[in-house]
Amino acid sequence: MRNNSIVLVVVFLFLITGKAFAQTNDSGLQLSVGASHKLDNKFTVSAEAEMRTRNDFRTMDRWSLGFDAAYKLCKRAKLSAGYSLLYDNNIEKISANQSGEITKWRPSYWGLRHRFNLSLSGNVDWNRFSFSLRERWQYTYRPEKTVPRYDFDEDQWKDKTVKSTNKNVLRSRLQVEYNIPKSKVDPYASVELFNAWSLQKVRYVIGADWKLSKKHTLGAFYRYQTVNEDDDDNECNTNIVGVEYKFKF
Repeated sequence: MRNNSIVLVVVFLFLITGKAFAQTNDSGLQLSVGASHKLDNKFTVSAEAEMRTRNDFRTMDRWSLGFDAAYKLCKRAKLSAGYSLLYDNNIEKISANQSGEITKWRPSYWGLRHRFNLSLSGNVDWNRFSFSLRERWQYTYRPEKTVPRYDFDEDQWKDKTVKSTNKNVLRSRLQVEYNIPKSKVDPYASVELFNAWSLQKVRYVIGADWKLSKKHTLGAFYRYQTVNEDDDDNECNTNIVGVEYKFKF
């Protein structure tokens, strides 16, 4: 029974991923390693390192390191706060005149961002299903940075200052998990909305967690993200295949 459940989850993920790859603009890989420690019955601290790729898996997109602390308000609700340091590979930018001739080219460059979040989540069980809702306020700050830019009109490199930015986003995620009888694999699905005065992104996720032991968990997921035109993070509609490992100590 357990082996059959694992096979069904893997096949389902493969079919969904293969169908979506043919319909969207980009694809990438996400790998993460996380560790958590329960201080007492209410407090838990955790850390996570992550890497992402883009450009159909060919280009490194991001490295990040995050820390989180969670407080259990009651059996069905918890409050958490966290910080993440993001090291992004910002995509190149090309400028052209009205006739279509390229006038300026700014190559891709690496830059830092600081991200803070505060979350409130709750869950409820129904038979073997578990439903959870998470509301997260997220603030991201990108410092000013000077990068090289080539001016084709003057045929020379010049310094370009990329101004600092800050952004507040409300992320609302609804997730459902299913506990398969006599199986260590728990499949789940979720949808998450990103709002910053208007709807900017929507993420759809389907995945499964495999409990290797009491302290070790291995997860795999597929995420499809749609981006509206008013999003300013230079993102596009994206397919992401992810693998994550979590450890409790």
